[in-house]
Amino acid sequence: MTAQLLPINQRLKSQRLRRILLIEDNDVNRMLLSDYLSYCGYNVHSLSVGSALFSTVNKFQPELILLDLKLPDIDGYSLLEKIQHNPVLSPIPIIVVSAFAFRDDRERAMNLGAAHYFVKPVNLKELTMIIEEKLAS
Repeated sequence: MTAQLLPINQRLKSQRLRRILLIEDNDVNRMLLSDYLSYCGYNVHSLSVGSALFSTVNKFQPELILLDLKLPDIDGYSLLEKIQHNPVLSPIPIIVVSAFAFRDDRERAMNLGAAHYFVKPVNLKELTMIIEEKLAS
């Protein structure tokens, strides 16, 4: 797997570090995604709770947000709605990475402003491609 990831890593490291905010309550998932994205050349800041999003945005200024929908302190759908009503946050693309696999979950998240929706376990190569696509827009 490392051999397949190396070209992505080399390509991304030649660009400036893009800032990704990862909101994931599961420690293992958060660590794996953060480590993978850092390896790919992104500057990743991770949170285990959604309520810290608003205070973190001013300091970190993310260019993209990866959001789990099932968080311990706030419903991910509510967080999506609050983001869309905030003029500072609404332009930031949000990619949902969730265990919620039903079509209604996907449609609800997309209607609330998500730019893309992945069901866990996520294909990391696809995730990286979508991140690049959204950052290029």
